[in-house]
Amino acid sequence: MAKSKALWGGRFKSGAARRLRDYTESISFDWKLYRHDIAGSIAHATMLARIGVLSREELAQIVKGLEEIRDEIDAGKFRWNLEREDVHMNVEAALTERYPAGAKLHTGRSRNDQVATAMRLWIRDEIAANQEAISALQRALISWAARDIGVVIPGYTHLQRAQPVLLAHHLLAYVEMLERDFGRLGDAAKRADVLPLGSGALAGSTLPLDRKFVAKLLGFSRVSDNSMDAVSDRDFIVEYNAAAALLAVHLSRLAEDLILWSSAEFHFIRIGDAYTTGSSLMPQKKNPDIAELARGKSARVIGNLVASLTLLKGLPMTYNRDLQEDKERLFDTAETVQATLLVFAEMLGDVEVDKASCRRAASDPLLLATDLADWLVRRGVPFRNAHHLVGEAVGLAEQRKIPITQLSLADWKKISPVFDASALEVFSVEKGLKARKTLGSPNGNLVKAQLARWGKILAGRKKS
Repeated sequence: MAKSKALWGGRFKSGAARRLRDYTESISFDWKLYRHDIAGSIAHATMLARIGVLSREELAQIVKGLEEIRDEIDAGKFRWNLEREDVHMNVEAALTERYPAGAKLHTGRSRNDQVATAMRLWIRDEIAANQEAISALQRALISWAARDIGVVIPGYTHLQRAQPVLLAHHLLAYVEMLERDFGRLGDAAKRADVLPLGSGALAGSTLPLDRKFVAKLLGFSRVSDNSMDAVSDRDFIVEYNAAAALLAVHLSRLAEDLILWSSAEFHFIRIGDAYTTGSSLMPQKKNPDIAELARGKSARVIGNLVASLTLLKGLPMTYNRDLQEDKERLFDTAETVQATLLVFAEMLGDVEVDKASCRRAASDPLLLATDLADWLVRRGVPFRNAHHLVGEAVGLAEQRKIPITQLSLADWKKISPVFDASALEVFSVEKGLKARKTLGSPNGNLVKAQLARWGKILAGRKKS
């Protein structure tokens, strides 16, 4: 079997077997860390010069070389070498080939603390991008809610019509869910905001490394307190995957509503042609494939969370090669949720509401059955009794196959003498929504106030 050139110094007399090289390489996916790896290397080199390990000239060469390599990768001109296994060795080897001072760069560090640093830098940037995309989707929901502020639809429980709500109120529910996702990602970023560089392989260094200086250069708020934990900690990846999984679940729930609402059975909305597809066989079809894919991709993101937890569960201290497997799951999760957020924000701007269909669905008088029970409560009837009496009325109307509003006054009196003609005034959607004045209800004025509040929050976030 062919052998590749040894990378790891005098301990090894021959290189790795080609099959082993192909099995263990990570450059095919960890190249994504190159900007963060190079940023960490520049900070590390700057610190080495500060403590006298590098001369000014050597530091200048290293920084110049690393910036050249970064620019070449940006331009797609850098040649990755599988023989060098990962992004860290590719960058360092290329640097040393150009500038001999590059051989000093790895002083006082291990790939263990190096990759942990690059991952934390990467995830910090990714969270910022995710939060920006969440805010964009929230703005799209707010915009849709504002343009269809007067539209009433049935609210559902058990996928059965329950009570009337404003469409805007329904959309604002997703704004609230996304805000929790925004916060969870921010919390995950706090735990990632710790510098591991300087921990070495697992036991620090005998050199006088200035870790706090490096932390300041890279924008970390603090340095790790335990070198063994620092190189093996992947909690921040699990936290990110967990926050992203719940975000994906929320996006999947939004997708499900869009899929239902765009069906012929509901016909509440029409999604624009740019975000739907046709059928290879049935010419009449217009499928909500974007929403369906988002619903399906949530399974991948949930699976990535499970994989990251399972990866860690049996590892002894400290670094183990198993941890190479954390990256593909992490990168896939980040790419999936970011792409879904961005396409949803665009798609919601191309949704048209069928107001007539919504009006027909919301005009079902049974949506206001609970309001009728409340009417009885205001007249001194205990709620459980009121619930039973209204249930009798519903059953009688179903038996006669007529709307409940067509029961005669005599019918109502037979059910309970408390009923009078004014009871039928309850069956007005407009009055029913106005009567809902508890905080957080779908009252039109309250919903408008929430839209205004969210508009200010998101406008401020956009400026920052």
